[in-house]
Amino acid sequence: MKRLISLAIRRIPRKYLQRFAHIVLRILRIFYLGKKVQCPVCEARYRKFMPYGRVSRDNALCPNCLSLERHRLMWLFLGEKTDFFKKDHKLLHIAPELCFIDRFEALKNIEYITADLESPLAKVKMDIHQMPFEDDSYDICFCNHVMEHVDDDHQSMSEIYRCLKPGGWAIIQVPFFPPLPEFTEEDSEVTDPSERERLYGQSDHVRKYGKDYPERLRKVGFTVDENEFVKELDPSLLSFHGLPPEDIIYWCKK
Repeated sequence: MKRLISLAIRRIPRKYLQRFAHIVLRILRIFYLGKKVQCPVCEARYRKFMPYGRVSRDNALCPNCLSLERHRLMWLFLGEKTDFFKKDHKLLHIAPELCFIDRFEALKNIEYITADLESPLAKVKMDIHQMPFEDDSYDICFCNHVMEHVDDDHQSMSEIYRCLKPGGWAIIQVPFFPPLPEFTEEDSEVTDPSERERLYGQSDHVRKYGKDYPERLRKVGFTVDENEFVKELDPSLLSFHGLPPEDIIYWCKK
């Protein structure tokens, strides 16, 4: 299973995975039925989560809603550390994750807009470098695992900042690959996919983020809370919900 999933991620274009992967995985979930783990996003229970990743990780993917470790942690964070589920908000979700879309749309307190350049899941087609929204339009923005793909991450971060209302906030996550460099590594002249994978961890990445990532967010105006919420949780919940043992949530406030 690990090998098949890894091969599918590498060989099948992302837009097709977004459209059809959930259908296949929901058939395969019968092989994972059990009670040992529970996805906090969809509340489905299994004997374990499915493997996932180009370099496959055990206990990673919920076969019901397709949440990964980071999605499950974010869901818990939203419930315990923010008023996301309690107050009225206008939400912009860039590169929307399938596990969240229906659940966010069902929330009566959320006015929900999805946007992306290529994703078939997004309602608004747009380039994050120049978003078609007025200044101070949104209370909240989610933009996860996008900045490592864009040509100009400073411009893209600035656009998110511009579109947020004063007092608004965003969660802007990126992947990190050890060993973590002091400063973000990027070179626009590196275009070969295999070389990008070697340098940046994935063939469609254009940079490898370093310890300066939060400072890059601060440079566009954000106040950044490098929140280690996962360390506040009971260790038993990490295995029960399939959470990352160490993961910083970059909670960016305007």
